Amino acid sequence: MSSKHIVMDVQDIPKIHKWFTLSLQHLFAMFGSTILVPFLTGLSPAIALVSSGVGTLAYLLITKGKVPAYLGSSFAFIYPLTVVSESSGIPGAMVGSFLAGLVYGLVALLIRTSGLNWLMRILPPIVVGPVIIVIGLSLASTAIDMAMYVPGLDEQVYSGTHLSVALVTLAITIIATMFFKGFFGLIPILTGIVGGYIFALFQGIVDTSEIAAEWASLTSAGSVGEFFTALFQNPGFVLPFLDYSPMEVISWQIAFAMVPVALVTITEHTGDQMVLSKVVGRNFIKQPGLHRSILGDGTATIIASLLGGPPNTTYGENIGVLAITRVFSVFVIGGAACLAVLFGFIGIITAVIGAIPSAVMGGVSILLFGIIASSGLRMLVDNQVDLGDKRNLIISSVILVIGIGGAFVQVTDDLQIAGMALSAIIGVLLNLVLPGKEKGYGNGNMFSDTEPDPEIQGDGKA
Repeated sequence: MSSKHIVMDVQDIPKIHKWFTLSLQHLFAMFGSTILVPFLTGLSPAIALVSSGVGTLAYLLITKGKVPAYLGSSFAFIYPLTVVSESSGIPGAMVGSFLAGLVYGLVALLIRTSGLNWLMRILPPIVVGPVIIVIGLSLASTAIDMAMYVPGLDEQVYSGTHLSVALVTLAITIIATMFFKGFFGLIPILTGIVGGYIFALFQGIVDTSEIAAEWASLTSAGSVGEFFTALFQNPGFVLPFLDYSPMEVISWQIAFAMVPVALVTITEHTGDQMVLSKVVGRNFIKQPGLHRSILGDGTATIIASLLGGPPNTTYGENIGVLAITRVFSVFVIGGAACLAVLFGFIGIITAVIGAIPSAVMGGVSILLFGIIASSGLRMLVDNQVDLGDKRNLIISSVILVIGIGGAFVQVTDDLQIAGMALSAIIGVLLNLVLPGKEKGYGNGNMFSDTEPDPEIQGDGKA
């Protein structure tokens, strides 16, 4: 167990007057990142909030209420979601998310029966690190376009006003990240969005018409019933078999765009569980078992795909809240999930989110997408991977150039394996065929904090 004082343990139930405040704190920690992903991919932020909350509740249930983790929108899927949405629309993106969730379930089953060695053989740090770098840098042009150009036009029109808003937003986010302490140090993204939003209001680039309409509906309500009718609204779920037919949308192209990313995020999920285990002072890899947490993550992604939201993943921001507050209660996490669902149905909140200028999101994204790429570099450094070795240098170089350069393979007229997916597939193949596989793991031990060797099994229970 950790030597640090535990304020509230995993199964402790907080008193009502503290419960709301503690849960609201977790909601704020995930809020900025969770709404950013749908904003960038053309999905609904309201649905993202609802699917995040419902997915977290499902995760807590599957992990038997033993893992205090919050799940929010996954940044790793921004690029494939954008690509698939452009070619197959939102229904295609949802089918792809569903397939990614199924991969989580399959991996969970294999880990439950065969341990984790097989996953590490195909996805060592020398493959995962460069692929994560590709994920971040592939999005770089998206961030710059949002920061510099007037949105909604057929051609790119440079705007100094939009660029200034983006740079102010970026500056606020950096200052919050570097100098804010305590809880506020954990929400630099939300701080940057709020600060940039306010600055954008003074620059006259915020469309407040929807906010005004929602406010007018609330203030003109003549009774309590009319008020609640005006307050709550349908987030606009995109439902299979009602809004689209999955069998008419599904394709190999969608599968190749989404599935390789799922394998990378599963490896990241394993790292998150190890960090969380260290923070809480329990071995979540063993109990309730990594297979359960991966299954919970995949179930949350499947739920999101059935509602029209982005894939979910465990959030480092919320792990940070746990580390600072020492409040590990799953009931607090569950409360935050319920609040997220509630917020997704409140019309005026949706209107406020929808009015955020693209320049604000562009400013935040400049930092965030760079952090994603840097986290891939950090994986190589933390695992002490030797890039002076010819084998490691070849694998990382090929992955980076193919992924960032936009290479693709045209399999058929309708099937294309491109960019990130192609780089991940080639990276895995190179790692499997080139001699000296042990060099790809580096000198660090990914499992040193929780297990003496990487043969990690489930808990032995169904």
